[in-house]
Amino acid sequence: MIDVLQYDFMQNAFAAGLLASLICGVMGTLVVVNRIVFLSGGIAHAAYGGIGMAIFFEIPLILGTALFSTAAAVVMAAVTLKARHRSDTIIGVIWATGMAIGIILIDLSPGYNVDLMSYLFGSILTVPRSDLWMMLGLTCVILVFVTFFYKDILALSYDEEFARLRNVPVKRLYFFQIILLALSIVLVIRVVGLILVIALLTIPPFITERFAKSVFTMMAGSTLLGTVFSVSGLFLAFRFDLTSGASIILVAGAFFFLFLLADRIFGRR
Repeated sequence: MIDVLQYDFMQNAFAAGLLASLICGVMGTLVVVNRIVFLSGGIAHAAYGGIGMAIFFEIPLILGTALFSTAAAVVMAAVTLKARHRSDTIIGVIWATGMAIGIILIDLSPGYNVDLMSYLFGSILTVPRSDLWMMLGLTCVILVFVTFFYKDILALSYDEEFARLRNVPVKRLYFFQIILLALSIVLVIRVVGLILVIALLTIPPFITERFAKSVFTMMAGSTLLGTVFSVSGLFLAFRFDLTSGASIILVAGAFFFLFLLADRIFGRR
């Protein structure tokens, strides 16, 4: 296992996996606690529109995807606040429309040579160092946000009315949280892909929630579990020449079903 670290691309891959685990451990906990998994899925799939926009207008892919995803996320956040009873329908429409825009723009882009499969299923083995710096910067922003607004985040996550009574800026906090989620998804897409990013956001927090006694321990446990999934998946991908993103999620999925089986057996006892 140590031998693979002699390669620069593997060092970058492990660093990306660790940073993605930290980002998903923290933001995924907020996704699970706030029950916004469907909204997260909407952002992830709408991000395909940003990929198409970036290719069509010949701008950096990360920039185009981030702008489009953030705009879609803000619209979805506004919908979930003002029309909760219709939010799933509207998010589904934005989800489908975003993907359709991306496909049409890619079709209209002559001679594009971007490996779209790497954005659908991830390409952690080709993550450049510039992406690592962006992931590190986003990680720092997320940690500062959670540290300074931890109590407000708890109030917002579990009881919105109580949060308002405590004069918590609910709307601003919620919108900023969703924007951070959108940026997290954009950067993690490079690691596990657009289709699989929701699994890395939700599986570790779901498993950890069963044992965690606080949101903080849930975040820490999710980060640790995500690291195990990333390292194990990378090793499998390198050893058997498999798609790295799919390998990471395959390990996470195996842990998930084993956890459900164990919980069902030992839970009865």
